[in-house]
Amino acid sequence: MKFRNSIYTGAVLLAIGSMAACKKSFLENDPKGQFLETNYYANPTQAFNALVAAYDPMVTETGGLDNTYINPLGALNSASDDCFAGGGGSSDVPQWQAINNYTMTPAIGPQGGFWASNFQGVNRTDVLLEKLPNVPGLSADLLKRYTAEGQFLRAHYYFDLVRLFKNVPLILTSLQLSQVYQQPQATPEAVYAQIEADLTAAIPALPASVSAAENGRATQGAAKALLGKVYLYQKKWALAASTLAEVNGTPGGTSTYGYKLVSNYGDIFKPTNKFNSESIFEIVHSGLQNYTWSNWNQFKSNVYVQMVGPRNYTGPIYYGGGWGFNPITPNLVSAIKNDPRYPYTVSNIDSLTKATGSAFLESYQGTGYYIEKYAPKKENVVTTGLTDLNWPNDYIEIRLADTYLMEAEALVNAGGDINRAAALLNAVRARVKLAPVAATLANIYNERRLELATEGHRWFDLVRTGQAASALAFKGFKAGTNDVLPIPLTETLNGTQLKQNPGY
Repeated sequence: MKFRNSIYTGAVLLAIGSMAACKKSFLENDPKGQFLETNYYANPTQAFNALVAAYDPMVTETGGLDNTYINPLGALNSASDDCFAGGGGSSDVPQWQAINNYTMTPAIGPQGGFWASNFQGVNRTDVLLEKLPNVPGLSADLLKRYTAEGQFLRAHYYFDLVRLFKNVPLILTSLQLSQVYQQPQATPEAVYAQIEADLTAAIPALPASVSAAENGRATQGAAKALLGKVYLYQKKWALAASTLAEVNGTPGGTSTYGYKLVSNYGDIFKPTNKFNSESIFEIVHSGLQNYTWSNWNQFKSNVYVQMVGPRNYTGPIYYGGGWGFNPITPNLVSAIKNDPRYPYTVSNIDSLTKATGSAFLESYQGTGYYIEKYAPKKENVVTTGLTDLNWPNDYIEIRLADTYLMEAEALVNAGGDINRAAALLNAVRARVKLAPVAATLANIYNERRLELATEGHRWFDLVRTGQAASALAFKGFKAGTNDVLPIPLTETLNGTQLKQNPGY
């Protein structure tokens, strides 16, 4: 575990964001410098900026501690049966190629970015939670809220870590350099117990809703949705169902928290419709930063949008400089072709260029089909900075259709209210004018795939439901090994206590 790459040390640098302004949401703040944690937390403004820094690892998708591109969607979509890695060739973003082909080794794969960004988040929240009680002038109400947000964030980071790696250190305090190399891996059960404890403590202290200027901050609904998902992954079916029911309310209606399915499926993903009624937890991206390649480690824009655009496209709809990653597999095209969600999920670039007399350069592993939900549309081009690096598209990490289907799945597995399970499932289908179907696990799994395609959920769903070995056999997935990622090689060197995951 090289100290340069390690996340768990108390003497950290905080990348501090500015105060939110009326024209920006909370997580669109520009970095304003770096400060040693030991010299910080002197007043409420610094406490707020440290809170912004604690959110930052889930927003910044470029750079990381090893200077790689770390947007999670690229790797997760590459790992699934929805997409290939694509790009310009077999060596383009080798981390994605390795997980696409299941040729990962401790040295090659996306694990370095996942490990670094999430443990950076853990470290920042650990420090935040330690320092907040002693910040001079911080009101009791702000202390309560900031603490709850820190607990939510730590739970969020650890949930990603335990799902991706299973065997990770459980670090709940800031560490000095001398302690870094002594951290053992905890059991997954211990990590999940801490995630549950953090979310349970956070929920009553979080606001039910936030103002527009605070969009992107954790709410009660987001914390309950995440807790319900955590229960689902542990097969605590009854707890998952009851917790998610508090988020969902009456199927097809408006929940206590104001969540409601967006009537037009395609509107969910438009940059002009951020924080819509279906959004429960949304990762904010800004197109207003005026950034160039010299700002690689600072982007708060959505570079993934650029990544998935068709290469050298010349035509009327899409921006003509995409990089061709994550082309859609024939498998997904076949599954969704006759579904009303198809045109909002899949871009048939091959047919479009033939129909309009335009052209594009097919990607490596290209199929002619590309991601539509995050496509680089000309209508979304901003005038600040380089277009390639300033896309404004948000990522809705948890949305209402997702929580509907998770609750339906939990109810069926728990032997619970099958009528409510069917109502939840069929509310999702009714939104796109599909006929009702029975609330079976097979139908729920299929609905999750079609509803949430290319949104980063598919690989996790396949692994947790035991379908990965079959569904991903064509990519070389090996059960018992590829259910988790390898621990990054640099984290197992220099006498650390970390042990490599089996099969790697």
